[in-house]
Amino acid sequence: MADDRIPEDDLLIADSGEVEVRPDDRVDDERHDEENRLKADYVGAVRDALDAGDKGAVYDLVEPLHAADIADLIELLDRSERAQLATAISDLMTSDVIAELNDYVREDLMEALPAQAVATIAEQLDTDDAVQLIEDLDEDDQRAVMAELEPETREAVSSALAYPEETAGRLMSRHFVAVPEHLTVGDLIDYLREAGDLEHDFFEVFVIDERHHPVGTCALNWILTTPRSVKLTDVMKRDQTLIPVTMDQEEVALMFQKYALISAAVVDESGRLVGQMTVDDIVHIISEEAGEDALLLSGAGDGDINEPIVDSYKARVRWLLANLVTASVASTVIAQFEDVIATMVALAVLMPIVAGIGGNAGTQTLAVTVRAIATNQLTDANTSRAIRRELSIAALNGASIAVVLGSIVAVLFGNPLLGGVIGAAILCNIMIAGIAGVCVPLVLQRLKADPAISSSIFVTMTTDSMGFLVFLSLAVVSGLVG
Repeated sequence: MADDRIPEDDLLIADSGEVEVRPDDRVDDERHDEENRLKADYVGAVRDALDAGDKGAVYDLVEPLHAADIADLIELLDRSERAQLATAISDLMTSDVIAELNDYVREDLMEALPAQAVATIAEQLDTDDAVQLIEDLDEDDQRAVMAELEPETREAVSSALAYPEETAGRLMSRHFVAVPEHLTVGDLIDYLREAGDLEHDFFEVFVIDERHHPVGTCALNWILTTPRSVKLTDVMKRDQTLIPVTMDQEEVALMFQKYALISAAVVDESGRLVGQMTVDDIVHIISEEAGEDALLLSGAGDGDINEPIVDSYKARVRWLLANLVTASVASTVIAQFEDVIATMVALAVLMPIVAGIGGNAGTQTLAVTVRAIATNQLTDANTSRAIRRELSIAALNGASIAVVLGSIVAVLFGNPLLGGVIGAAILCNIMIAGIAGVCVPLVLQRLKADPAISSSIFVTMTTDSMGFLVFLSLAVVSGLVG
């Protein structure tokens, strides 16, 4: 690991199962504001104690916090202060805290810890969280941590890392309750009571056949309310949703949402039960995917304030360079009408309005379309209806804006013809924006490109260049300018 790592002697990683249970004081006037955020004064007090080297004071300040609040505190501190805090509160750095940390912050903190300490933390985590912790490390650090893991954990993590990123195989939990189909309800209850290595939290029991294929599920409430003599095959739910290990996490989230699932079995290529996905995993996926699409549309990279400056620069500059190229298309259109603009300065004043309103209209349609594609609301079965819908909305919006803007321009410039020209141009450009906002992401999807990444560049280029072209062309054709 890194040379400036925290000395292992300074670390006492707590077993999350032995953490003292304290009253829930996550919201209080001393440490939290009305929005349940850590107060700046409180964070400043922790900083002062760290600067003074008073580990006792640091510990006393942090000890009452919930694990999620400790993670927030670590993220609020500067990078150089995080290692100091981790050392001062070593026995409070439980797996719950690590699991709540921002990806970039967690990666930095893990780089500062010795391999044995990282392995100890990973052992406390669920398999999916341990995989997320280890996969972010450098290859050499991964090998060092893997060597320190218990054989069973090492095998589970290695198996998960063999699957592509952001698939069910990476994210699934390998801890689940599965029983053979020949049992009765009484047999199952006895097994659940006597087994000592069950998951702490589970919502249903999977019923499997001799090939380890899932054939049904039994919800816990069914088990508790059914006579002991009833066979599982008579009470289990045979219709279940199975998740392939290679399914993308976004598709998994959509399945949970569509079928209102609490948990679901994950199966390998041969149909064997290998894990489960639970709704708490899906909540994180939905949040991550929603934020990711919004940031991709803006070209802001990961959009994380903890992201390294160089990484943010690389993500954003590529987008800006692409915009530079597309902006030159609009400039080329304007250059073709240089003489026309020179004869009437008002055209130059009004051109940005046409392009700007068209761009906003295109962005609105684009946002709706990308979301519809991401949530499977827009498919081949309803594409034509979606296009007609957006054209209808564009026509209504275009007509409304055209009347308002055309009237204002006619009065301000004392030229009704100019008002009519810009009104017609606005109507046309908003209609074009509606078509582009739907068709561009659909075409990119057909080309196997992510619509969220590339669509806005092409939509903006279309609305800018076409807005200028239509406005200036109408000015010439109408006789407004010679």
